[in-house]
Amino acid sequence: MQSEAASMTTTAHPDSLFASTLPGRYYHHPAVYALELERIFGTMWVCVGRGDALPDPGAYQVAMVGQESIVLVRGRDAVLRAFLNVCRHRGTRLCAEAAGGHLKGSIQCRYHAWTYGLDGRLIGAPNILSDEHFDRTAFGLLPVALEVWEGLIWVNLADEPSASAPQLTQPLLERFGDYTDFARYGVGELKPGKTITYEVRANWKLLLENFMECYHCGPLHPEFCDLLPGFKSGQIYAEGDAATLADGVEAFSMTGKASRPPLPGLLPADLRRYYGIVVAPNVLLNLLDDHVVVHTLHPEAPDRTRIVCDWLFHPTALAAPDFDPSDTVAIFDVVNRQDWEVCEQTQLGMTSKAYRSGGVYVPTERHIRALCDFILEKLGSPD
Repeated sequence: MQSEAASMTTTAHPDSLFASTLPGRYYHHPAVYALELERIFGTMWVCVGRGDALPDPGAYQVAMVGQESIVLVRGRDAVLRAFLNVCRHRGTRLCAEAAGGHLKGSIQCRYHAWTYGLDGRLIGAPNILSDEHFDRTAFGLLPVALEVWEGLIWVNLADEPSASAPQLTQPLLERFGDYTDFARYGVGELKPGKTITYEVRANWKLLLENFMECYHCGPLHPEFCDLLPGFKSGQIYAEGDAATLADGVEAFSMTGKASRPPLPGLLPADLRRYYGIVVAPNVLLNLLDDHVVVHTLHPEAPDRTRIVCDWLFHPTALAAPDFDPSDTVAIFDVVNRQDWEVCEQTQLGMTSKAYRSGGVYVPTERHIRALCDFILEKLGSPD
C-alpha cells in the first residue's frame, strides 16, 4: 500500500506513459475560468448555435461568448449578423431574452429608445438624431465576426479575428487526412430531428476530457459498448480509423435496428462506422452513417456547463411519414446522462487537496495531454 506522501503525489515524469493532468485549480478556480473566457473564448472561433434556428428576417438569438452577450439576428437582406448586445448610448443590454421569435424590423433600447436596424445602423435617437454635431454612423451596434460552417454559427470576439478554416478544419484533416472524407457526411445539409439541452454541474474541460477517451466506456457505458464493442477495452481511434458496429447490429440505435437509409453522400466503406471528433473549443462531432450528433458546450461558470445536443438527419429522412428519431436519440441520451453524472462526481473532487497537483492519464488516455498543453499555451500560468 502506498504511503500517504506517495498517494498525494500525482505528477508523472514527462517521458512516462502516464502523463499528468492539469492541477485541480484549473477546473474550479474563478481566476482560471476568467482567463479562459478572455484568452480562449474571447479570441477563438466559438460555436453559438445553428444557422437554421434563425431562418427568417428578424429572427434573433442571444448568446454568451467569453464575457460578452451577443445578439445574432437575420437581417432584412437574409444575411446573418452578430453584434455586441449593448446600446451605444448608456450601455444598456438590448435583448434580454435568450431567443425570441422575431424582431419587428429593428432593435430598440427600452431605456431611452435608441433604435438600431437589423444591420446594426443607428436609425433612431430621440431629440438628437438630427443634431448636426451628432454622427450617427459612429454609434451603430458593434459588430462581431460571424461565419456559418457546416450549418453551425461561429463567432469571434477578437479585434482582428484569425481565419476560421485552420481552426475548424484542422481536427478533421488530422482524423481523415482529406476533408472530402468528412464532406461526404454533408453535415451542413442536415437538419435537427431532436434537440436536448443538458445543464451539467461540471467544468467544461472535464466534459472535453471525458469525450476524448473511452477508458471509461467499458465500466460506464454497457449499452454503448454492446453496439460498438471496440470501445470496451478503451481503444483509441485516430488518423482515419473508426469504431465499427458489432456483428448483427444494423445501426446505432437502442435496438440496434436500422429505421432510415444511410446519408446519401456516403460510400460503402463509410457504413457501420462511428467517428468522435473534438472541434475546439466547444463542439463535439459524432458521425454515424444515418445521422450526426453535435454537442455544443457553453461554459456558464467554473463548475457549470450547458450542453446543447442536436440529432441531425437528412431532410429526406425527416420528411418521411414514418420518421421517428427516438430509437437513436434514446441511446445517445443514455450515454450523455451517464457521462454527465460521472463528470459531476469528478467535479466534486477538483477542490480536494488530493487533486491539488492534479491526476494522471493512463496510456490509453495520454492523448488528452494535448488538451492540457493547449490550455497552458492559451492561459500561461495563472496563480
